[in-house]
Amino acid sequence: MPAKTDSAWQLCPPKLARDEALVAEVVAVHEAILNGPLGQDPTLNLALPIESRALRRIEDWRVLLLLTPWMLARLLFPDRSPVPSLPAGWSAEERADADYLVLGPRVGVALLGQPQQAHLNHHPRLGHYLTQPICLDMQSYRDAESVFEDWNQVIRTRDENMEKARRDCPLQKEISRRELFRGLRNG
Repeated sequence: MPAKTDSAWQLCPPKLARDEALVAEVVAVHEAILNGPLGQDPTLNLALPIESRALRRIEDWRVLLLLTPWMLARLLFPDRSPVPSLPAGWSAEERADADYLVLGPRVGVALLGQPQQAHLNHHPRLGHYLTQPICLDMQSYRDAESVFEDWNQVIRTRDENMEKARRDCPLQKEISRRELFRGLRNG
């Protein structure tokens, strides 16, 4: 039975303490979802597998990328109960027999000192976890590699833009100061 916490978050069961066990269970749960509640959904891209990549630990979270025929998302599993309390209707008991939702209610958490928005989810075999969707329209992808290549391109573009912004910021600040002081001297 997964551990319960004061804020009603149900953490991963102890048998999922090893990262490999968590990944295997996440894939198995989503395969069951595909073969059950989502099995007849016409928007699925069945050319895509269910697979996980890039598991890492960030503060009190285990974070992984999950690819399914219906989404590419970042999943966050807490090591201990996060700060936000659960919304009404989202205790483990209330969600035990509830229908699967791709995106539950939105909640905010801090990660690396930055506020993050994510969607609460729960599965009895995984406990409570957060989902940050990256792509929910999977129709145009031919295979898993094309999905991850697009995601890698987004990351490369973001990193390039951040680098350009760092390069441009000092100059922009200096230009702004000069214009400000010129205005004061001419006025």
